[in-house]
Formats: sequence, C-alpha cells, structure tokens
Amino acid sequence: MGKRIRVQRRGKGGSTFQASTQRRIAPAKYPPLTEQQRQNAVHAEIMEIYHEPGRGSPLAKIKLQTGHDFYFILPEGVHKGQKIQIGSKAPIDIGNILPLTNIPEGTMICGIEQSPGDGGKIARSSGTYATIVDHTPQGTMIKFPSGKTKYINRLCRATIGIVSAAGRPEKPLLKAGKKYHMKKAKGHKYPRTRGIAMVAAAHPYGSSKKGGRKVTTVARGAPPGKKVGLIAARGAGKKQKRRR
Repeated sequence: MGKRIRVQRRGKGGSTFQASTQRRIAPAKYPPLTEQQRQNAVHAEIMEIYHEPGRGSPLAKIKLQTGHDFYFILPEGVHKGQKIQIGSKAPIDIGNILPLTNIPEGTMICGIEQSPGDGGKIARSSGTYATIVDHTPQGTMIKFPSGKTKYINRLCRATIGIVSAAGRPEKPLLKAGKKYHMKKAKGHKYPRTRGIAMVAAAHPYGSSKKGGRKVTTVARGAPPGKKVGLIAARGAGKKQKRRR
C-alpha cells in the first residue's frame, strides 16, 4: 500500500501532526454590538496584555462598559489601563475601533474586517498596517504595504494604528531548536524536506531523475496525494515587481 505523503498525514494521528492549541488564550475578534452601540461610542478599557504562543503580536483583554470583554491584538503606543472607544462617534486616536466610513483618508489602520461583523481578518501580524486611500460608492479603497489596493465595505471595522512588535522578525533565531518550537506553536512542521529530495513514493516531485521537473501548479480540487506546490495559482513563476 505504501506510505502516505506528509500532506495526507497532516492533522491526523498523534501529537506529531497536530497543532498544540492547549496553551492558546482566546481568538482575537471584535465584539458584536447592537445598532445603537455601533452608531455611538462604547467606552472600554485594556485590562491585561498577554503573550500567546504562536501569535507574533501581543494580545489584549479589553472590557466594555457593558461588562462584556473580548480579546484583540494591540497597536503600537497602547498600554495596560488605557481607555479606548468603539463605534462611529469614537475619536481618531490610536487603539480606537471605528467603521471605515468614519476614518479619514491617509490614516494607518490594522485588524480590518473583510465583511461587517466577521471580527477582523486583515493586517493582524507584527508591524503590519493598511492605509485608507479613498471613500467611493463602491466601498472604501484600502492600500496594503505590498502596493495592492482593495475595496472593502464601508461598514467594516478597523483599529487605528500599526500592529505592535514590528521589529520581532528582525531578530535572528540563531538556533534550529528555537525555530522548531516557534513553528510547533503555530502547528507548522519543521524542518521541512524538499519534495525533489524525496523518493518518488514519498512525494509527487520525488525521484532520482531531477532533470525533468514536473509542473508545480495544481488544481484547487486535487486529491491530498497530489495537492502540493502552487495550489490554484493564477500565475506560475517569479513574481514581477509592481510598477508604480
């Protein structure tokens, strides 16, 4: 029968192929608010700041004036005990959470929702941010550091500021063991062997004949034994630098 390749074994069996999620604190999501609360400004306070394994930026526990609390990532310049506001009438201050339609052009934001109420999906890793470019009938145009622009619903919420821990990736890991534990906290496998270095039974790219390389693009609906490489890629090869 042979051996299942890594893609097929991922997530099955014992702790070798499972993410260690027992030390995680909570998901970082904006709280659901009523229509009246969204139209006004709900006061909140940052109660505690945590380090969560597998997350690059600090995680804050925020308590609303209604008594409910939620967890979310922190922007730079925010501290424990600081008062913040959530809603359309909140001021444009670092740490406040507002709908995109109420944020002026040129403001740096993070933790952006893709659709209203999803809790924040975009620009959440260390040091990342996006910029408000324009408000149009089609939606709010957001520019990312890569130069890509995207229209997003104006009712989506975002946090004012840049995600903290911007210099974290600049520090070298120095040892393979540190990288192993960092990857393990995220549920990633390390070290990762190249597919072309394997035998043909262990990977679709593997064989002793390294001259004729197979095409690395694969369909979205490919079976797990074949789904490796550039999955559902729109374009293969080296990315060309965007002209500005």
